[in-house]
Amino acid sequence: MNRTTFEDYLRRFNAEDASAFDDYLAPDMHMVNGTLEFHGVAGMRDHYEHKIWPYFRETLHLLNFVSDDRLVAVQLWTNFRARTDAVTLFGPVVTGEQFDYRGLILYELQNHRFRKITVAYNSFRNTKPSGVVVDLGMPH
Repeated sequence: MNRTTFEDYLRRFNAEDASAFDDYLAPDMHMVNGTLEFHGVAGMRDHYEHKIWPYFRETLHLLNFVSDDRLVAVQLWTNFRARTDAVTLFGPVVTGEQFDYRGLILYELQNHRFRKITVAYNSFRNTKPSGVVVDLGMPH
């Protein structure tokens, strides 16, 4: 997978276009993200459409990209901004509260689609609307 193709996936993800999962994930995709695991396109859609996007504006920022025919490795900064006061996967949040993930993600490819996704954290921080920053370590 080349960078332009991967950036298309990110653009669609950032636009909350869940059809990107249909186009870029293998039907039997398996994702490991901390203690969370997702299986298949339906598992990924459920996670984002029901547990993340209703509560957060999530934006992925690509910092580094490396790929070949079998693997894509990226360094990402991901920002989650709470849309409203809610009880979420991250616990209770208030409008404007932010979470920032920095880390590496390895995508194993099958037929040019993501077959296995492994997320590795370097940092996960919470910024309260007051500006107070709390290091969370592993979020899940």
